[in-house]
Amino acid sequence: MLADRLDGVPVVDAAIRLADARGAPLLLIAVLPPLLPGAVPRPPDSAAVRAVVGRALPRVARAGVAHTPAVYHRPAGRAGRLGTAKGLLDVAVAYGCSVLVVSLSGPAELDACTVMDAAAIRGGPLVRAASPVPWVPLVAPCPER
Repeated sequence: MLADRLDGVPVVDAAIRLADARGAPLLLIAVLPPLLPGAVPRPPDSAAVRAVVGRALPRVARAGVAHTPAVYHRPAGRAGRLGTAKGLLDVAVAYGCSVLVVSLSGPAELDACTVMDAAAIRGGPLVRAASPVPWVPLVAPCPER
């Protein structure tokens, strides 16, 4: 599962290791904002999906793992934390995904703990947690004067 966040890198790395070990293709689920009323869901090959998945593609290409893009639009309104996570699980199962890798610090209502809870209630798929990359400043702090 990938959202437009920096913590997607460890998720992709863990998913690549799992897919490579199993000899299975990788399902890259892009989490997008809720659809506006009357809007058409974006297809997996849309620019919005490529923008979210784009950070992962160089790593996937280097690993030589086949991949399939998918889309999950967060529900509009109040679906609740388990309802939001269940929707993500529904997308994964629709594509035949048996193991889902999710960031521990994932987006609100889609963190690993919440998705694990929803998977336990739903009866699958297996959810693996990926630890976020520790934050490192982009520039050195100013020297003391």
